[in-house]
Amino acid sequence: MRPLSYHDTGDGFPIVLLHGFCESKKLWDLFAAMLSIKYRVVSVDLPGFGDSPSIEDGEPSIDTFADAVYETLQNLKIEKCILIGHSLGGYVSLAYAEKYPKGLIGLGLFHSTSFADSQEKKQNRNKAIEFVEKYGTEKFVGNLFPDLFSPANKEKLNKQIAYFVRDAAKTSASSVIYTTLAMRDRPDRRQVVSKASFPIMYIIGKDDASVTLQQSLQECTLPKESLVFFLSEVGHMGMIEASEQSIAFTEQFIAYCLKKYKL
Repeated sequence: MRPLSYHDTGDGFPIVLLHGFCESKKLWDLFAAMLSIKYRVVSVDLPGFGDSPSIEDGEPSIDTFADAVYETLQNLKIEKCILIGHSLGGYVSLAYAEKYPKGLIGLGLFHSTSFADSQEKKQNRNKAIEFVEKYGTEKFVGNLFPDLFSPANKEKLNKQIAYFVRDAAKTSASSVIYTTLAMRDRPDRRQVVSKASFPIMYIIGKDDASVTLQQSLQECTLPKESLVFFLSEVGHMGMIEASEQSIAFTEQFIAYCLKKYKL
């Protein structure tokens, strides 16, 4: 496939940011602006989203996304980085960590999980595919995005929600369906976090309905080294709902990883 689209800014140790489902690299604009003061920040459009080409053939797989990110970073001459992923981006980051562990000194999971989908979640993925096939992407994302936010934030962030809905509506139905299948069928990767030699960050929204607080608490004790941050009155979109706190947590995590590896 053609190279992925990305935004590359700043100098220093590379921090790579991967967006979530039906999002794009625009999600990280504020993060990139703030983190690039000290670091080189690369925010990537995953296949089929933003300005990146879609995957046209083969069995839908999160591993294919991870391979595309790896190829992109190789082209950018990035041999080691800290990889941070939101939701879907976290699934891709975990696949990357499993396949290319020597390329990481830290892994950040932003409202994401190493658990495979439950049967209920898989059924919901199937329903989402049926909805997209019937009504298209625009209506799907219009229903999806507001529910990713805490009830405490929906009204005050309605302009930001509308912005991301408009951006997501440009995604092709085929890319939404491909990615939904890849998420549905991804393997459990708890062994990746439990065996990781590098630190892992968890940013957890207490009101997250997609990756629940209970599930996150089960997972965040698995790594040998984890930095865990909780956000109250935040759902699945902490980088928007609590941007200043989320950036501060991320900066703490980056500094911790660099100190550990004496970089």
